[in-house]
Amino acid sequence: MAIIIDGKLLAQKIKAGISAEVKTAVDSGKRVPALAVILVGDDSASQIYVRNKKKDCEEIGIRSLEFLLGNDTKIEELIALIESLNKDDTVDGILVQLPLPKTLDEKQVIAAISPDKDVDAFVSSNVGQIMLGTQIFLPCTPAGVMEMLAEYNIDVEGKECVVVGRSNIVGKPMAMLLLAKNGTVTICHSRTKSLAEVTKRADILVAAVGKAKLITADMVKDGAVVIDVGMNRDSNNKLCGDVDFDNVKEKASYITPVPGGVGVMTRAMLMKNTITSWKRRIK
Repeated sequence: MAIIIDGKLLAQKIKAGISAEVKTAVDSGKRVPALAVILVGDDSASQIYVRNKKKDCEEIGIRSLEFLLGNDTKIEELIALIESLNKDDTVDGILVQLPLPKTLDEKQVIAAISPDKDVDAFVSSNVGQIMLGTQIFLPCTPAGVMEMLAEYNIDVEGKECVVVGRSNIVGKPMAMLLLAKNGTVTICHSRTKSLAEVTKRADILVAAVGKAKLITADMVKDGAVVIDVGMNRDSNNKLCGDVDFDNVKEKASYITPVPGGVGVMTRAMLMKNTITSWKRRIK
């Protein structure tokens, strides 16, 4: 039976540390850190994420600025807003909630964010820094995974690491962070042949494709560490991940639950990136 990696507990620990740091600095006369979140459209999942991020900010002592824009927002309006926030010295982080309406060019919007305020680490120059190992900001979900591994004393060095998924947000940067810790990394995707044969080699298996219960027990090596990044709904409309949790936990040594695993850690890492930016700016 696997040990459950408690992302919720770890996130609370991280946020408590950040909160104490912010309070000490603000009490000594430093300005309050600020995160600007832009939500375009009425995607229900995005609205939930934004509400949760606002709660995190309130809990830590970060000023949360919300910009709620309609589905009919023109790209010129959105970029003008981003540019005004880039110039605002009291704003430390800018986050544009994805996905955007299809009428807007996601790449163009992300490129408009100042790299110094790119707390999602999506801007191309920041992505390049991750490749070089010289980053200021780490992408939130992969960074959250690495924090979880460290908290549970799971050593990556020399381990066979398999990442299922090659997205720019999770899969690719996840592979880079595992590689930076001297893991031997394989990336799988929709064109991978004999997926189960690859995943069964993994000492550390990260599932990040967005397909409910894709990873079944017969695809997992005995004693593997299984990290589930997915957030889906099953046939009963119940939240679940990319991993068949109930069956895989019988084979794994460690496993993350959904919910209560990687998702809450992603938000904690966003807070951490915002504070990193704030500390650099108040100096």
